[in-house]
Amino acid sequence: MKRVKTEIIRVNARKPSYAIIRKAANLIRKGEVIAFPTETVYGLGGNALDPSSVSKIYKIKGRPSDNPLIVHIADIKTFSTLVSEIPPDASRIISKFWPGPITLVLKKSRILPEITTGGLNTVAVRMPKNNVALELIKESRFPIAAPSANISGKPSPTNATHVKDDLNGKIKLILDGGSTEIGIESTVIDMTQRTPVILRPGGISKESIEDEIGKVHSHNSHLGLHGSTINMNKSPGMKYRHYSPNAQVILVEGTEFNAKNKIIDLTQKLKSEGKKVCIMTTSKSLKVNADKLQYMGKTLEAIARNLFDIIIVQGIQYNKAGFAIMNRLKKAAITSIRV
Repeated sequence: MKRVKTEIIRVNARKPSYAIIRKAANLIRKGEVIAFPTETVYGLGGNALDPSSVSKIYKIKGRPSDNPLIVHIADIKTFSTLVSEIPPDASRIISKFWPGPITLVLKKSRILPEITTGGLNTVAVRMPKNNVALELIKESRFPIAAPSANISGKPSPTNATHVKDDLNGKIKLILDGGSTEIGIESTVIDMTQRTPVILRPGGISKESIEDEIGKVHSHNSHLGLHGSTINMNKSPGMKYRHYSPNAQVILVEGTEFNAKNKIIDLTQKLKSEGKKVCIMTTSKSLKVNADKLQYMGKTLEAIARNLFDIIIVQGIQYNKAGFAIMNRLKKAAITSIRV
């Protein structure tokens, strides 16, 4: 791919400049692909209705073309043109959570190219809760297909610097709206089933969804385990290994006592092999001879980029936001140990 000059433009996240938005939208209308902020992570966006533009997204990311993209919208009228039907439960979710970090998988309409949906008869759609994203979609005058703005398989970017690290020279524009509010991708829920199924946990918890529409299922792929390939394929970003930093990640699950002891043993073994080791833990009482002891926060990507050979992460409970966090950790890890 021919290198291009990547321009980074700072934009006010609350009140984005019309001139900046217009410049970005003009690029998208010309078939270009740009990076922009949402409330979850930064997106790599192009015209969802243009096969050539969507093809560029896959090529820039190095993403397999059978891995569907999320289509971002700014109004319900556009949404209704992308899907063939809107079930009552979907309408209730939309009313409660849009704009926001939840993506609905529904039967697609005929206007969507197959490449946008990974060859499936369903489409994943969401309305972001971010003024830069919303104004960009409106000014572009069509829905924007946008996976996370990173090289496929790497951690999703939560600020413009992360995007530049992966995509500098590959895209013409990065809109820098600062750090994202949530820092984890949207929840993806399959609304084509009699009982809706959460395909990917994210910014909206299972409990919050059930408070609104009643019982929903959680597909076991949300834990990074083997499950139904049919369901996994419907959710963008779930079919292939994802969230993988350059360092190897070992996830340790279990009671705090067992996990701490296992982490200490692992660290001693790896250090004896000459490895640089980082520990990420929820326990401030953990005493271990690591190169770095990092308490949990939103810095996994930054730590993981190049600093350590091995990162050992202490698991957390599977409840509410914990499902989404553990999903990402399991996908990042080369191995998971239960003690």
